[in-house]
Amino acid sequence: MATLLRKIGLIRLHDRDTEDPKHHQGSLKGTKGGNQKNNANKHCQTANETNNILSTPEIKARKLDQVGKDKAGSGKDKLGKDAKEKQQTGGGGGGGGSKTTSASSSSSIPPLAPHRQHCTQVRTRRLMKELQEIRRLGDNFITVELVEDNLYDWNVKLHQVDKDSALWQDMKETSTEFILLNVTFPDNFPFSPPFMRVLTPRLENGYVLDGGAICMELLTPRGWSSAYTVEAVMRQFAASLVKGQGRICRKAGKSKKAFSRKEAEATFKSLVKTHEKYGWVSPPVSDG
Repeated sequence: MATLLRKIGLIRLHDRDTEDPKHHQGSLKGTKGGNQKNNANKHCQTANETNNILSTPEIKARKLDQVGKDKAGSGKDKLGKDAKEKQQTGGGGGGGGSKTTSASSSSSIPPLAPHRQHCTQVRTRRLMKELQEIRRLGDNFITVELVEDNLYDWNVKLHQVDKDSALWQDMKETSTEFILLNVTFPDNFPFSPPFMRVLTPRLENGYVLDGGAICMELLTPRGWSSAYTVEAVMRQFAASLVKGQGRICRKAGKSKKAFSRKEAEATFKSLVKTHEKYGWVSPPVSDG
């Protein structure tokens, strides 16, 4: 029996000793791989358990809240960054835009003209004063009527000229009580001359030209002085009528043709250009 057991033992020892080393290593690798596989399975199982724990409703809610807070914070940071960039770069452009807007709104509104307002006030005070002076004198040399109550548009009646003149005789013979003139005052009067023209009757010579324009140097910007009053201008005009041998036109048809303002303005503009080029002759050449 013992002999039999030893034989069996020897056989087992022989089998172990004669076992293929490669086969033995393969078995070891298989065992090691099995252990690794089991460990991996355990890791996956642990990960799955962890995922199962994180997927509970409470944890999900907390995660959603945290994600929302993170998004809100990043949005605020982005807005703050954009605002800073606009202030540093675009803000200057924005400021420029606001300035441009205010400038355009102010340019759409007509700017105040204090100089013009001052001139208008001076003109008004001057004409009011002169009108009062003319009415106060009452010497029947001239009378004034405002055209449609416009202080800057006067109709002036010249009642008297030199009684020794031919013009005065014409006025008596034609029952002409006065020579009617229209005087308009520019915005910058008395620093610029008024525009004056004859309305009626139709005159010849006496430095009265087409349309009723009057050839007088003191009525031009070059010859005008702010010290001249309307009364003084009228006296000068009355003198120039006589000096220029003015007469009332009695020619058939022509005497009834009225003077026109448009023609008078064109004539006056032309004569001013002529005299500026060739100068004014005083006294006139025709007077010697």
